[in-house]
Amino acid sequence: MDRLTHFDPAEVAVPSGHWVGGRELDDGVAALDVTRPSDGTVHARVMEAGAGVVRAAVASALAGQQAWAKLRPRERAQRMRRWADLVDRDRDRLARLEAVVSSRCFHEARGADVPAVAEWLRFYAEYADKLEGQVTASGDDRLSLVLREPYGVVGVITPWNFPLFLATWKLAPAIAAGNAVVVKASELTPWSVQALAQLATEAGLPDGVINVVHGTGPVTGQALVKDPDVAYVTFTGSTATGARIMADAAAANIKPVALELGGKSATVVHADCGELDLVADHVTWSITRNAGQLCYAGSRLVVDERVADDLLARIASRMRELVAGPTWSPGTSMPPIISERQWRRIDELVRRTVDEGASLVCGGQPSRQQAGCYYPGTILDRVQPGMTGHREEIFGPVLAVQRFGAPEDALKLANHPVYGLSAAVFTRDVNTALHAARGLKAGTVWVNRWGRTPEMMTSPFGGYGQSGFGKESGRAGIENFLRSKSVWIDLADKAEMSQGGRR
Repeated sequence: MDRLTHFDPAEVAVPSGHWVGGRELDDGVAALDVTRPSDGTVHARVMEAGAGVVRAAVASALAGQQAWAKLRPRERAQRMRRWADLVDRDRDRLARLEAVVSSRCFHEARGADVPAVAEWLRFYAEYADKLEGQVTASGDDRLSLVLREPYGVVGVITPWNFPLFLATWKLAPAIAAGNAVVVKASELTPWSVQALAQLATEAGLPDGVINVVHGTGPVTGQALVKDPDVAYVTFTGSTATGARIMADAAAANIKPVALELGGKSATVVHADCGELDLVADHVTWSITRNAGQLCYAGSRLVVDERVADDLLARIASRMRELVAGPTWSPGTSMPPIISERQWRRIDELVRRTVDEGASLVCGGQPSRQQAGCYYPGTILDRVQPGMTGHREEIFGPVLAVQRFGAPEDALKLANHPVYGLSAAVFTRDVNTALHAARGLKAGTVWVNRWGRTPEMMTSPFGGYGQSGFGKESGRAGIENFLRSKSVWIDLADKAEMSQGGRR
């Protein structure tokens, strides 16, 4: 067996407890099955952290943050770079932990996700000693300063679709800014994030800077959000869950939250888009990557009717070539759906859209392999606003197609009434491209491509509308985890107060 392309899932050992204060904590109120979506097998169980375990993790983070803050910024940066080196060293182990109970193929996790984690840590390590305050204008007899300080303890709640990478999006800037974190990893994919935290301890980050607790949202997640010593909460996941987190944060003790939520992203293709094969490659990848289980998946295609039939034929051909299979198989290009519940939901939404009048171009036939749930690349043509396929985030490899005749209609169709996470436009006309970049109501717009590049950490990412608020990555990503403090210093020998409190 080629260990660089696939593995035996039965050989993957996993942690038994939570990670609190630099050690495993075998405690919890219940045990949860963690199932391999590739074959339906229960791989192991995790303990669910109740309020007591969460409280212990937060207390550990408070102590860890104080120790972390005492280190010189350059020392913090050096330890984060050492952490990145350990991620590179353990690439195979991390990729197996990522793939075994998720929808991430091992060859993609090993070749893309884990290297990106290491790069993300190095990128934000370089911010550790470059966070500056400000001197504002004042008279000669006083000094006005603005200090930038960490919040303290940050609650991080991560999803199941890219567990390791999306956790690092939050961990790296939060820690570089001087915070400590308590992570609630998804109960469906708990172990790769915990392994990442263990490597942080090995790299020399103080015990408690990173804590990982396992459990469901209503139990563990809610306890974390409501803990009075958690000063900031960041979440990636569904819009409905994001709304509940906002309510819990407000009800507990009024704390800021950052939310990266659902999407229904449009790819706009004009007749002057250029090479249709290249466009078809981008569109297919945008909706079939990770079996469409991606918040910014290009789930809607808004295409000029003059090229629509030709483009759809090319996309359908590419979709039919995808090979469904386990995440540990080197030949897999269409991984499993994360759970049977989600698999059934995808099929229900597809069938409902067809019943509403959409045309099924390809796909739409769910399948099973060794009890794993798989869904093929699917195209729904002539989807109208208000149909299920236009309205709902399906979170599967399902492309909803709308056609336009006049170019001015493209943006009207592309802008979704609810979501605004990302969008793409394909055109060779610079005026059309710039008009689209300004007119698309989305936090990120790609022109003549879909998806983030290897330099993705340099620019902010986040949505409009019910796709959330707050930015991740880039300078904005680390500024999220800092708060400002104004400091006024009188320099005169005698401070005299005048009416109104001004001298």
